[in-house]
Amino acid sequence: MSAIILSAAQVDDLEVLNQLMFELHDEHHRACPAYFKTAHEIEQEKSIARYLDDPECLVYVAKQGSQIVGFITGHFCELISSVSQPIPMGSIDELYVVPCYRQQRVAASLLAHLEQTFVEYGVKEMFVEVWEFNQTAQHFYQQGGFVPHIHWLRKPLSQQKV
Repeated sequence: MSAIILSAAQVDDLEVLNQLMFELHDEHHRACPAYFKTAHEIEQEKSIARYLDDPECLVYVAKQGSQIVGFITGHFCELISSVSQPIPMGSIDELYVVPCYRQQRVAASLLAHLEQTFVEYGVKEMFVEVWEFNQTAQHFYQQGGFVPHIHWLRKPLSQQKV
């Protein structure tokens, strides 16, 4: 097996990246269909091509030979809030690894690469949103040094009697 090589995504990677993005959103929809749109619906609204065109966005791919086996997207900006101090922040937007390449440190390598880029750009904090059902991702990010930041709670009201 050849080594996994990380690089910045190129326009030539878009077809495969769009397919992998579809698979990511399909996994989310299958895990929690009450809250996630179908992958078909999402692909009509969201394209990874927008990341390639935006200088504040980053897309890295993991390749084995010429095959893309994973990707990570992120962006950086200054976090400005009416209650918190402004801070240069980076956000992980998507991280996906083809199932047969999971548990081989591909995701960890992609995350480390994005983190290093953020550091080089002067980012002070990195954030990621993970849904409650995705315990695997929560554990992965905690292993990478992420700690809870904001507890965003939800309460369905449709079942309550008035």
